[in-house]
Amino acid sequence: MLVRLSIRDIVLIDALDLEFAPGLTTLTGETGAGKSILLDAFVLALGGRGDASLVRAGCEQGQVTAAFDTPANHPAHLAAREFGLASEDELVLRRVQAADGRTRAFVNDQPATAQALRAIGRELVEIHCQHDERALVDPNAHRALVDAHGGLVAQATGLRARYGAWQAARRALVEEDARIAKARADTDYLRHAHAELSELAPQAGEEETLAERRLFMQRAEKVAADISDALSAFSHEGAPAREIAQAARRLERRLTQAPQLLDAPARALTQAVDALGLAEEALERALAETKFDPAELERVEERLFALRGAARKHQVAVADLAKLEEKFANDIAALDASEARLVALGRALADAKQSYDDAALALSAARRAAAKKLDALVDAELKPLRLEGAHFSTQVTSDVESAGPEGIDRVEFWVQTNPGSRPGPLTKVASGGELARFMLALKVVLADRGSAPTLVFDEIDTGVGGAVADAIGQRLGRLAKRAQVLAVTHAPQVAARAGQHLRISKGAPAKTGKDKRVATSVAVLAEGERREEIARMLSGAAITEEARAAAARLLEGAG
Repeated sequence: MLVRLSIRDIVLIDALDLEFAPGLTTLTGETGAGKSILLDAFVLALGGRGDASLVRAGCEQGQVTAAFDTPANHPAHLAAREFGLASEDELVLRRVQAADGRTRAFVNDQPATAQALRAIGRELVEIHCQHDERALVDPNAHRALVDAHGGLVAQATGLRARYGAWQAARRALVEEDARIAKARADTDYLRHAHAELSELAPQAGEEETLAERRLFMQRAEKVAADISDALSAFSHEGAPAREIAQAARRLERRLTQAPQLLDAPARALTQAVDALGLAEEALERALAETKFDPAELERVEERLFALRGAARKHQVAVADLAKLEEKFANDIAALDASEARLVALGRALADAKQSYDDAALALSAARRAAAKKLDALVDAELKPLRLEGAHFSTQVTSDVESAGPEGIDRVEFWVQTNPGSRPGPLTKVASGGELARFMLALKVVLADRGSAPTLVFDEIDTGVGGAVADAIGQRLGRLAKRAQVLAVTHAPQVAARAGQHLRISKGAPAKTGKDKRVATSVAVLAEGERREEIARMLSGAAITEEARAAAARLLEGAG
């Protein structure tokens, strides 16, 4: 609730410090005393539009500070935190209006924006007057009030969560579909390239093995003739190797005749023959190894060229072709898996949408039921407020095509002011005085749900009197049992029901010296002063004893 309001240099207000109590506080005073100025200053602190004309003449700036005592879990604290502002049990909103039109805003002495003040102020105060465009004109607010009245806030919160899940599923499907669409453009290439590499089947180290084999076969062709020529020294008639072998055999036959002479030469020749035999065997093996199938060389070269051609095509080393084949296989598998994931995401989207649709239809039905109960309760409040022939109705229009986080319903308060007249939206059909009384009836019904902790009613009793004014006073009193109510009023029947009575007057300035400008002041009235003020409201400038007696009866009846 509002606990303090301090105003400095705003229009006719020089310096004003007010403390507010729970329950009903009425503000009275003669026309032009400054009641609207007080309200304009309060609105400025709540984030209302600033204006240089609000600054008191001759001053560089004006300032308004409003302090609220709120529980730690109040939505106003959440609103403050959303703007990065620290808050505790007390919230202090301050607005400085400069004479050049600029404004500055503070929350608990932390610099803030006017937007932050408005967001926090909406959670703290509701202001209702005959021409207040902020009061009950937004169908979104109507929907929220019906939800609050019907105890559907948790259900509506759950629907918002389902809407979020539905939209998240939709985004996931769209993003995956876009990714797959991009991948599909490369699918043919991937599959073709993978088929080629899979058919080629490159093996690790294969290039080196093939290159070595090809080089060997190319060199073998060149050395085979030389090996054959060398072997001819062992095979044809008159070959040196044969002559050496024959000489060795002749010496062996003569060895017994002259061993001293022939032993060494015979051994040497024998060794030479053995060495020549080994050389011949080596030459034969080498010649055998030079023999290969020319088709093998062709096959090796074709394979080597195929591997190197594939490497050039894909701009990788031959050694990396096997890894590239594996990558292509993985990409294709991922694409196939994505297709399956796309199907799964489609199912998830359908499930999320169905969950939302079911919840939205259930909430829509609950809203219609709550709206009927609300209509009956508000209608019951209208007759005492001199709206005997009026009828209040809550129009719930459902459209599944316009589904959103709040559901499928557009909720709007309609009224029929007289029997036979055409019903229409509350703010378009009702006159200023009727609108104020409709709003009062609504707030009485909705006070314990969906209301800010402080409600301000600005002259909603204008143009009524007697029993109607008393009915308004009764309802403001009832409302004040569940919320703090501030009422600017000209009706003595309303003023008599106040727990706190403030009188606004215009007189000599608070400042001294040469400053002789008129200033608005506010006084908290004691019991006797209240009777005198209510008597003034009853009789006008000349207060009679009859007026004082009537005021006393009003105060006694209100108590």
